[in-house]
Amino acid sequence: MNLKRILSVSLLILVVNLFTGGFCMAKDVLSKKEISIAKISSYTASGDIESLEKALDAGLDNGLTVNEIKEILVQLYAYCGFPRSLNGLSAFMKVTEQRKDKNDTIGDAGKILPAGTDKFAYGDKVQVELTGNHVRGAIYEFAPAIDQYLKEHLFADIFARGVLTNQEREIATISALASMQGVDAQLNAHIQIGKNTGLNDNQIKAILEIASVPKLNEIFKTGAPNTAYAKYFVGQSYLNPLTTEGVKISNVTFEPGCRNNWHIHHKGGQILITVQGRGYYQEWGKPVQELHPGDVVNIPAEVKHWHGAAPDSWFSHLAIEVPSDGGSTEWQEEVSDKDYKQLK
Repeated sequence: MNLKRILSVSLLILVVNLFTGGFCMAKDVLSKKEISIAKISSYTASGDIESLEKALDAGLDNGLTVNEIKEILVQLYAYCGFPRSLNGLSAFMKVTEQRKDKNDTIGDAGKILPAGTDKFAYGDKVQVELTGNHVRGAIYEFAPAIDQYLKEHLFADIFARGVLTNQEREIATISALASMQGVDAQLNAHIQIGKNTGLNDNQIKAILEIASVPKLNEIFKTGAPNTAYAKYFVGQSYLNPLTTEGVKISNVTFEPGCRNNWHIHHKGGQILITVQGRGYYQEWGKPVQELHPGDVVNIPAEVKHWHGAAPDSWFSHLAIEVPSDGGSTEWQEEVSDKDYKQLK
């Protein structure tokens, strides 16, 4: 094969790889529009109105129409209640008024099911499309009305409106549920539904990361980048000292995937109280312990250990220093990527 032919074939392969690889890569992550859907939903569900207004403004810049955002905020009442939904709509009214000179795209309005539609049958069909099965269970026998409302109103009236795709609706739902406490069963169910609509693991991870970002209305603020101890951490952490005298307490926040090195507290131990997100704690030679809000860890003196965030979640804990005479911290090796990536 001559040089000209080799170059021609090489160029063809490069073009094919760029197009196919680029396409695969694009489908493997969330688009700017989808990121905005997740952020709007998370801030609405958590009640962080200041951040929501910024996310709404960015959402319009990222290609969402006015009616698409309205549809997100209306749907969310079914998952986080009328108060959060109404507050979200009020925030959006404010944003659209501030942007009235930008001529944002209004977009298609939602449709209404034709009169006489059997909404129960319609909703059941949509529910089967999303879940893969007819949804039945003791709870629906115990309270048949909830099954009726789910099918006739949520999966019929709301989903039939169009404007958003089923996948976009699931992005909104997953993000909202992941921003709330005590709804793990529903979140896990909708993660599976999201996958049924075509979301992949990387996209789900991205939604969960967005939903776990610390909110402005949380009791303990994130604080400044933890530069003083950065060399003892893999990834970015933040430090907010709450007390500096007597018993020292700090709120420590870890970005997804961030963890501190193995270390030992000499003479005085430490107490961790998880306040936000999902993380890990592990003592040398023992299994890792998964941490959730409300979990408390008592770390004895002289015990080698580490703690940090899960790969798909921000994580915050209060670090309480047990008073001691001459106490110190001995920092040791990093938690290896190999060991960390084995965690779920």
